[in-house]
Amino acid sequence: MRLIKLTAISAAVLASTAALAAEPVIVVDGNDAVVYEAEPVAVAYEADAGIVRNTTGAVVGGTKTFFQTAINPASVSAEVGTLGYGANIGWSLNEKTELQAGWAGGDVADLFGGDFDANDVNYDVDSDFSNPYLGVQLRPTGNWFTMGAGIIVPDNDIDVTANPDGGVYKINDRTFVADGENGVGSLQGTMEHRNKLAPYGTIGFRPNIGNNWGVFGEIGAAYMGKTNATVNAVDPERNVNIDNGVTPGGVDSGLNAGQVAKLAERELEDKDYLEWMPIVKLGATYRF
Repeated sequence: MRLIKLTAISAAVLASTAALAAEPVIVVDGNDAVVYEAEPVAVAYEADAGIVRNTTGAVVGGTKTFFQTAINPASVSAEVGTLGYGANIGWSLNEKTELQAGWAGGDVADLFGGDFDANDVNYDVDSDFSNPYLGVQLRPTGNWFTMGAGIIVPDNDIDVTANPDGGVYKINDRTFVADGENGVGSLQGTMEHRNKLAPYGTIGFRPNIGNNWGVFGEIGAAYMGKTNATVNAVDPERNVNIDNGVTPGGVDSGLNAGQVAKLAERELEDKDYLEWMPIVKLGATYRF
C-alpha cells in the first residue's frame, strides 16, 4: 500500500513539473474546446499525512528581506526638543517595534535658561549640540503609548562666560576683584561631557491623525556623565587682588588670574552641568 502511495505521489510531482514547461493544454468537452494555461505550482510531501500540499503561497510570499526593509523605511519624522532640532528615520520590525536612527542639535541653551550657577558664580551659556542617536520604539500595549531606549553619540560644545556680581567673583570661598588694574578680568571657558556613548530612555505617545500623518511627544533622560571644564583668563599672568569687604583691591590675594581661572574650572566640574540630560521632544511623523 505504501508503495502505491509513493508511486502516485511521484506521478503527481512529475506531472506538476511537466506542467511548468508545457504548452497550453486543450481539453475537448463535447463540442467545446477549452484552453488551460499551465501555471507554476510548488508542492511538498508530508510523510506523516501521506498527502501532497500546495505550497505556492509559501514560496512566492514570505517576509521582506533585511535589504528590502533597510531601503524602504516605514516613517520619517521631524522633531524639536532639549537635544536640539532634528529628524529621524524609522524601520518597522513588526506592529509593536520600530528601529530609529536620527540626529538632533543646534543652539538650545535657551531651553535650559541660558545661564546657570556654579557655587557663587553665574555663567552665561552658548551651546552647539550634535546628538546622533540609534534607538528602538516599542508599543507595548499596541496603541499610541510608546517606550523608547537607545544610545546617543554626543558631541556637544558648551561655551561659558562668568558674570561678576557687584564687580567681584566669588570663587573657592574667596572674593576676587573682577575689573581694574589688578582685577581677574574676563573668565571664559568650555565644558564637555565625558561620556562618548550616552544611554537614554523615554516614554511618550504617538497617535495617528490620518492615513499617513501622526504626531508624537516624549519625555525621558540621557546619562551624559560628568563634565570636563576649561576656563581661561584674558591675562593669566596678572596678579589679582581680593575684596577685603571694605573697598575692592585692598588686599593682595597671592594669586594670578590664571590660577583663579583654574579654581573656577574645579567648581564647574563639581557642578556636573547636565550630567543627566533631560529629554523633552515634540514632532510630526509621515508613514509610508
